[in-house]
Amino acid sequence: MTNCVFQLHSTLELPLEDVHEFLEDPDLPEGVESIDFTRRNNTLIVRAVAADDSISKYTPTAQLKASVTENRVYEELPEDEQPPHPGGPQWGGGPGEDEEPPPSELVEYACFKGDRETVLQNTALQYSMFEVLREIARIAEKGTLTAIAAVDEELEATRIVDGEERPASLEVVEDPTEGPAASKGVDWRNNEFISE
Repeated sequence: MTNCVFQLHSTLELPLEDVHEFLEDPDLPEGVESIDFTRRNNTLIVRAVAADDSISKYTPTAQLKASVTENRVYEELPEDEQPPHPGGPQWGGGPGEDEEPPPSELVEYACFKGDRETVLQNTALQYSMFEVLREIARIAEKGTLTAIAAVDEELEATRIVDGEERPASLEVVEDPTEGPAASKGVDWRNNEFISE
């Protein structure tokens, strides 16, 4: 059995510049010779290039997909340059109306958001590209990556929140209506919004 990813959910967001910097010289996982990344409009695609010649050049290798958005980032002014706001915020017409907003710039962010098929596509070298996504999650300041993968015939849970590894566990139950996760689902049989 080869390593594979069964379930994945990502809400990772990080500056596109950080992703480019990481991809310039990443530690490549087993089976990956190099990583290509291209941008098509507002989509970033990070694709594995196989080290193994037995993978046909016509076989699509695993790729990570992120949407690219622009966010305005404001610089924090030092305390001695902070404008005074006695009595709370002023909403027009008050003193300091001519104050300039703090300096800001537009920053492009790569957003790896969605489930497995949205973020991690294609099966050839899938687990290797998941390892790349896991490294990206470790440098992301915002967002969560959760996954269940089979590694050396063992199930492994991953949970990274705001760049930090967090404890994760798996519970295998015989009937999906049992266990703590069962109460989180929708009870379709007794749903008041569905008429019979």
